[in-house]
Amino acid sequence: MILISSVTHVSFTLTFFMVFSIQIPLTAVTSVIDGLKRLYIEKLKPLEVTYKFNDFVSPLLTNSDFDAKPMVMLLGQYSTGKTTFIKHLLKTSYPGAHIGPEPTTDRFVVVMSGPDERTIPGNTLAVQADMPFSGLTTFGTSFLSKFECSQMPHPLLEHITFVDTPGVLSGEKQRTQRSYEFTGVTSWFAAKCDLILLLFDPHKLDISDEFKRVIGSLRGHDDKIRVVLNKADQIDTQQLMRVYGALMWSLGKVLNTPEVSRVYIGSFNDKPVKESAVGPIGKELFEKEQDDLLSDLKDIPKKACDRRINEFVKRARAAKIHAYIIGHLKNQMPTMMGKAKAQQKLIDNLEGEFAKVQREHHLPAGDFPYVEHFREALGGYSIDRFEKVKPKMIQAVDDMLGYDIPELLKNFRNPYE
Repeated sequence: MILISSVTHVSFTLTFFMVFSIQIPLTAVTSVIDGLKRLYIEKLKPLEVTYKFNDFVSPLLTNSDFDAKPMVMLLGQYSTGKTTFIKHLLKTSYPGAHIGPEPTTDRFVVVMSGPDERTIPGNTLAVQADMPFSGLTTFGTSFLSKFECSQMPHPLLEHITFVDTPGVLSGEKQRTQRSYEFTGVTSWFAAKCDLILLLFDPHKLDISDEFKRVIGSLRGHDDKIRVVLNKADQIDTQQLMRVYGALMWSLGKVLNTPEVSRVYIGSFNDKPVKESAVGPIGKELFEKEQDDLLSDLKDIPKKACDRRINEFVKRARAAKIHAYIIGHLKNQMPTMMGKAKAQQKLIDNLEGEFAKVQREHHLPAGDFPYVEHFREALGGYSIDRFEKVKPKMIQAVDDMLGYDIPELLKNFRNPYE
């Protein structure tokens, strides 16, 4: 056997596999991420393509989706300190950063590592093969014109990428004026992100209709959400107690979880804490809270591999349920006459059809997609042209979840440890 350098060997193996999609044993992959890439192409992607999972739920994954650095998204109403928060962590400004009391950030800005300081427009970003943003093309040019990447060399950005978002405004008018589906974009990023920070200002505790929809779009990613009460040194200790109580009450109505959300209290900017307002106890509290949040952020790279596996398993289960739904709907269609009428009847009674699939395959109700979203996507298709359930494909995904992934975890350690 001819011996070649390990780097060349790995590169050749991956290239050969990607081109020809040959069956490679688990022992041939070089890391957990490489193993997930292989499992996706061999076992999960065929199922997604057959049942059009990318049109209903999420775009197909690319290599860059697996290789991307961990991401942190910041959400909040305007002037809650999202951009300042990123600047505070980086201890410097980044290209394209705008800060002010009015709504200044009018676009989604991805702040990531790069060889020099520059901004890349959204349309360019979406077609770059080495960037994990190709899925955003589904939101159209109107969104991509409001999306950009800010690159700069920075040690923190070598491990984490930040996503700065436009301030969520109140009132129905702002939602209708957006030229793209804001909640759809936040949901797309939520699936990719490792941590989601919801920022609040002590003077802006009301959760607007659009903010409710945005928080609703984070469904299924509750474990990633952290709440930050920013600019807390602008009020005294007594007011802070009342504000904290009011915030928890507001969140309780929006976050439909029995658990209490973790709320970090502080003033995340480069200015010293106003000790005259909060007193020495408040200053000590803010410092401890800041340390806790920074510790949470530092853990992200260590947990990134586990998070990637977690998201992959979630996606596999969602794809399997999607295949069962599509196969079930196909079976309900007549073979000859009355297809249009039968399709409309199935679309109208989608909740009942979901319940049948759930009972037939003993699936958890919480794993099923939103009925309205599924109904909307289904309207553009002829159900009669869908594929029936292929047991071999389902079995391949079951084998992947039950054997391949545990085997992969047994063979490799976390690369970030």
